[in-house]
Amino acid sequence: MGQAKPFRATALIVEDDVMQREMLCVLLEESGYQVFQCESAEAAERILDEIAGMLCLMLTDVQLAGPMNGVELAHVAKHRNPKLDVVVTSGRPLKQPLPDGVKFWAKPWAPLDVLREAELAQIS
Repeated sequence: MGQAKPFRATALIVEDDVMQREMLCVLLEESGYQVFQCESAEAAERILDEIAGMLCLMLTDVQLAGPMNGVELAHVAKHRNPKLDVVVTSGRPLKQPLPDGVKFWAKPWAPLDVLREAELAQIS
């Protein structure tokens, strides 16, 4: 008999700023997460098509490469996985309503915020 693989929490990081995206990935990987990353909502949507049900956390900026923004992506993500813990972040005030249950973090946020959210996402 084969052994089952232990559950590994999975996150999706959507950020067009390479340095911020890499920092988020490192933080989550060091917390035991498997991390997928992309710079556009369109690329993230393709990942959601494949593994939305496996994700427990998605962090996205509002401003992204491509025509779709992070708020629109949050709507898509929550539609595909209503239990997904989604955080939308921006350095500017939001101009669009977020889906129910989605959190907004104003930039700059602290790395400790990311670690706390990652822990909460694994629990829920």
